[in-house]
Amino acid sequence: MPALFRRPDERFPVSANVETLEFQSEARQLLQLMIHSIYSNKDTFLRELVSNASDALDKVRLEAFRDKELAADTEDLHIDLEVDPGARTLTVRDNGIGMSRDEVVTLIGTIAKSGTAEFLRKLKDNQGGQDLIGQFGVGFYASFMVADKVTLLTRKAGETGGTRWESTGEGTYTIEPVEDAPQGTAVTLHLKPEDTEEHLYDYASRGKVVEIVRRYSDFITWPIRMAPEGGGEPETVNSRKALWARSQSEVTEDEYTEFYKHVSHDWTEPLETIRLSAEGVFEYQALLFLPKRAPFDLFTRDRKRGVQLYVKRVFIMDDCEELMPEYLRFVKGVVDAQDLSLNVSREILQRDRQIQLMRRRLVRKVLATVKSLMADKPESYTTFWSEFGRAVKEGLLDDADNRDAILDIASFDSTHDKERPTTLAAYLERMKDGQEHVYYLTGESRAALENSPHLEAFLAKGYEVLLLTDAIDEMWVGSVPEYQGKRLQSVAKGQVDLDADEDKEAAKEREEEFSGLLSWLTEQLGDAVKEVRLSSRLTTSPACVVGDEYDLTPTLEKMYRAMGQDMPQVKRVLELNPSHPLVTALRTAHAEQRPDLADTAELLYGAALLAEGGDLPDPTRFVRLLATKLEKAL
Repeated sequence: MPALFRRPDERFPVSANVETLEFQSEARQLLQLMIHSIYSNKDTFLRELVSNASDALDKVRLEAFRDKELAADTEDLHIDLEVDPGARTLTVRDNGIGMSRDEVVTLIGTIAKSGTAEFLRKLKDNQGGQDLIGQFGVGFYASFMVADKVTLLTRKAGETGGTRWESTGEGTYTIEPVEDAPQGTAVTLHLKPEDTEEHLYDYASRGKVVEIVRRYSDFITWPIRMAPEGGGEPETVNSRKALWARSQSEVTEDEYTEFYKHVSHDWTEPLETIRLSAEGVFEYQALLFLPKRAPFDLFTRDRKRGVQLYVKRVFIMDDCEELMPEYLRFVKGVVDAQDLSLNVSREILQRDRQIQLMRRRLVRKVLATVKSLMADKPESYTTFWSEFGRAVKEGLLDDADNRDAILDIASFDSTHDKERPTTLAAYLERMKDGQEHVYYLTGESRAALENSPHLEAFLAKGYEVLLLTDAIDEMWVGSVPEYQGKRLQSVAKGQVDLDADEDKEAAKEREEEFSGLLSWLTEQLGDAVKEVRLSSRLTTSPACVVGDEYDLTPTLEKMYRAMGQDMPQVKRVLELNPSHPLVTALRTAHAEQRPDLADTAELLYGAALLAEGGDLPDPTRFVRLLATKLEKAL
């Protein structure tokens, strides 16, 4: 019998050099979570093993294209499934890329980059199941849900010796060299007893195994073979039909859902399915999905993008960054091109004009799909934006070509409705007669913004203000000058003239009346502010601090400093409410040259900083001055 088809219980010549090693501590935790709590549907262990085998076949085919000297057999790439009801074993075997000894230890003995406390916390909260198959090792652990012992035999393509790995999943594993092993990887599960109450079925039954394959892995490109009942030549049990190559009318929603689960490793159905086909000089097909929920690593540095690249149904690469921009990194799916080189590299992709054309059309299609959700499926749109809106808004900084399309699908909190966000188009429809700008205010939370003194006059006059609380909002508003001809204007920046109809003579008289106080305060607070002036944006607060039109906001300053950038201090403007009793009393006290006014000025500025949620430069001094003033008042 050829080496590739040896039964799992046949002995290979082995060395006496058997090592017993411990799992990485986080790997042990993950093993226990896998065995006891993560999956309610234990059938999915087989999908994970088959997915690993399929990946191994993709990789050996790709490596053989790239390295013509590689001593790899790629003539009959396939996956074998073997059951032994008497011994209660199930073996999943492929003749793919295989693993070296070091790779076995790295991929199975540890969790590598996924081995973080955050990853385990998400799993314990049943939030991270969709992320489990990011690596071979993580998906491989699912075997211990159904097996008391797992044996792995592997040989990397191009190498002469193999490796046997074995563990009961209780904290340690053994590893030993094997002199003669077939190319690829065979995983043999020594199955637990059947227990239907615990959803442990008879996985040594051919019928059950075929049922799982057809439910989860029917679309796998490679043939999945299994001998018929009673023996005989193995037969292919999966259809191998690429969904993106089939007519849309031939594909069911269940098939789309299972395909999505395969490419995304999510356990829920997709929010929306997107089909795209281009014909002519450059042909390609795309099957993309919008997920229902964001993965926990959406905003982590080592996140991956989800689109796979195929050429004529031959796998080229996972996480093809050139096909989808960073701000759409959550989009999952497959793009299958007809005319790219099979030996393509990322460097070639970056320069390939056809790839750039594909990317532009894919992005436009995704954004158009979201826009159609707004009109036709508002609940789905609401789900999408709550999960992915923060990421999509990154495109307002990076993708000038699609900026208007992104603004069209964006939603923002506003003062119009506490419960429902608004689109910019809806905001424009509600604008008051004579209103020239789209007003907004940035900050850390809606509650903080609603109490901001910057809003007072706008709310009093019935102007709607967008309340932007995502960190990315601080950045993109400076890069987006207008929407449909209406300029975006911060209510906390620049001069605001909401009293256009006020008697100009009265305004001039008021300026003259307060000129002495304004000049004195500007000099007194010169280390902290660039100017003190009267305000038309205040109705109930005595003062507020604002920036000039093109100044960085305090929050943005903090963000840059947190990233290690040395930012000079930006002096802002202190605005006074001329009708507030405190301000008029201060004007009178200044005219009468009363003592201790410098302390009062400092307190007024500090109170304005606190009112906008800012940080006091010297909190201890502020408290001391306040206590002294209160003591004298009493």
